[in-house]
Amino acid sequence: MRAEVQNNVDAIAKSVALLKRRLDWETAAHRLEEFNAMIEDPTLWDNPERAQKLMRDRQALMDSIEGIKALERDTSDNVEMIELGEMEEDEEVISEAEAALAALVETAAEKELEALLDGEADGNDTFLEINSGAGGTESCDWASMLARMYVRWAEKRGYDVELQSQSPGEEAGIKSAAYKISGKNAYGWLKSESGVHRLVRISPYDSSARRHTSFCSVWVYPVVDDNIEIEVQPNDIRIDTYRSSGAGGQHVNTTDSAVRITHLPTGIVTTSSEKSQHQNRDIAMKALKSRLYQMELDRRNADINAAHEAKGDAGWGNQIRSYVLQPYQMVKDLRTGFETSDTGGVLDGALDGVMASVLASDASGKSRADAAND
Repeated sequence: MRAEVQNNVDAIAKSVALLKRRLDWETAAHRLEEFNAMIEDPTLWDNPERAQKLMRDRQALMDSIEGIKALERDTSDNVEMIELGEMEEDEEVISEAEAALAALVETAAEKELEALLDGEADGNDTFLEINSGAGGTESCDWASMLARMYVRWAEKRGYDVELQSQSPGEEAGIKSAAYKISGKNAYGWLKSESGVHRLVRISPYDSSARRHTSFCSVWVYPVVDDNIEIEVQPNDIRIDTYRSSGAGGQHVNTTDSAVRITHLPTGIVTTSSEKSQHQNRDIAMKALKSRLYQMELDRRNADINAAHEAKGDAGWGNQIRSYVLQPYQMVKDLRTGFETSDTGGVLDGALDGVMASVLASDASGKSRADAAND
């Protein structure tokens, strides 16, 4: 067998071993039998919320088991095809099987990463907020670049993206924007993006073409499932209506339909500026509940809590990632040491690599840079 083929087989086997260990493969079949027995209980649907959670957990376990079996089965099938092709000297069969095996390496790596998304809310949809920081017009332009980057990333993954509110910059870009991103594991993938993002470039707004540094903060928090109860006392909130700003012209919003909800005990503010005031109240309240739920997750998860506390102000010394466009090309995540010179690709939504580095770091308890020094 060719060395490249053996390397691919070994890579898949390594991923499968990690998947089995994370799933606790030795007990997986027994747990599935227990789930199957529970769904036969005639009183199961007396408690719809419990029943729905049980069905989701059962389906997730079934998908994980079948995914591992499929990797093993497809690997074996393609190895056999390669061996058969070599016996019959059929290069076309060999080439097709080798290509399929190479694709399985990527599939296995993707499943390995998704297996890390096993947090309480990782599978949920997510809210994403972007706010310009130090840097004035430059920062507002950087905020619009980040917004495009995340929208492009989400669209490439087949996620639904809904703009919930946006505040334009005075000269260019945006002061802030809030999105709802819907799809499997949307929060799990994006949660590592919370923090300050730093841009270094030659300013397009500086007639002297000097280098500028800009900062923006990103905040990610999960959409709360309907079966998660977050109680908000009416006396704890203030609801304001205001006229939403737009691009002007015949479609400008001329009524006070936009809604801002302030949670007085925490100071959390959520907004929505759709056409319907009733819809805006609903959207802003859901966003508030999600923010409160995120706070509860932070209290229960020391790692996430530490990351949010370290986020700080959107300025020097608090960044989680740097995007350098001048005098060289480099995107570097300061938590994991991940680097890439493909700045154009990253800003066009190619974020899987850097996100994967943070997921792997969270799982191992150390950054890639720390691991390299061991």
